[in-house]
Amino acid sequence: MATNEAAPARPAAATDVAATDVAAAAAVVAATTGADTRSGTSVSLRELTRVFGATRALDGMSLDIAPGELVALLGPSGCGKTTALRIVAGFETATSGEVLVDGNDVQGVPAARRDMGMVFQSYSLFPNMSALDNVAFGLRMRKVGASARRNKAGELLEMVGLSAQAAQFPHQLSGGQQQRVALARALAIEPQVLLLDEPLSALDAKVRLQLREQIRTLQQRLGTTTLFVTHDQEEALSMADRVGVMRAGRLEQVAAPDELYDNPATAFVAEFVGTMNRIPGTLGSDGSSVTVLGTTVPVQPGGPSSGAVNALIRPENLTITPAENGNGIVFLRTFLGAVSRITVLLSGDLQVLVDIPSTTAAAMVPGASVAVGIPSSAVHVVPAAG
Repeated sequence: MATNEAAPARPAAATDVAATDVAAAAAVVAATTGADTRSGTSVSLRELTRVFGATRALDGMSLDIAPGELVALLGPSGCGKTTALRIVAGFETATSGEVLVDGNDVQGVPAARRDMGMVFQSYSLFPNMSALDNVAFGLRMRKVGASARRNKAGELLEMVGLSAQAAQFPHQLSGGQQQRVALARALAIEPQVLLLDEPLSALDAKVRLQLREQIRTLQQRLGTTTLFVTHDQEEALSMADRVGVMRAGRLEQVAAPDELYDNPATAFVAEFVGTMNRIPGTLGSDGSSVTVLGTTVPVQPGGPSSGAVNALIRPENLTITPAENGNGIVFLRTFLGAVSRITVLLSGDLQVLVDIPSTTAAAMVPGASVAVGIPSSAVHVVPAAG
């Protein structure tokens, strides 16, 4: 068996949250009614490269972010996504290429003068300052009067549901509360661009879910152009207007979440986003078709044209029916709510995953003989040894 076991990423709702979390979420909803009328700021990356010795962290990366859009960069460790974010922020200098903000190249502008707010994975709060003073810090650096900055900081803390914690210091706050303070601090200066560097990865699953919904709600309400870096595909697909999947310093595909999931442009994207079965197939003589599980279907462009291959097919795209002398035996049935995942053992000790509605899964008991089939649509293929 060769499968990518990351669960299909679909937006989810928070469940079983504590009363304090419910109150915080309610405060955010109340504070974000209505939409801001700001037009937002465009950001364009033009053929960015970044070379560290013999390593090309970025290799000609180009990306356009529309005003008010939230774009997520998604990819494995070492793909260059954080390097790209740091170049936009001004913390790294590109070897070549341009960073344009509203059409103006900001490559020579220091980070402190780029009018960007950044939220780090590690929160980076000042330990000797209260939550209120942390949020007000950027305003103080901009010479905003004491009364005005405290009022503004108070409004931001209310917006993220932390008014009651205004006087508390970082060590008195939970991880989720600290990250909300960091978000409020970044938003207090009303930045042209908001940069999020894996801000939720250090939090537990329930808090991550709550905070990603709050961040998305605030971003939509404020209309702030946002670039979000993450290795978590569920976060990227649930939060972003568009997702850019990166590999080896380049963008493999940039698309809306549903387009990325349903119509991956490359085999890498197909395997990286969601769960994918690898099923052995035989290429046709001209490499334009492949025969898998007895069915011949077209091949998506960009794959190998000869040799042993595996077809990439998602669990929900396989068909399964009870059948005497079928091509598979049910090995395991896993109930996942509305969907059940059926693990089927095919010949050659190959296991495939098939997702079907739970209402139709009663016959799929371990040991049952079944027929597994593939759709007639084109599939991606990869070398069998890849």
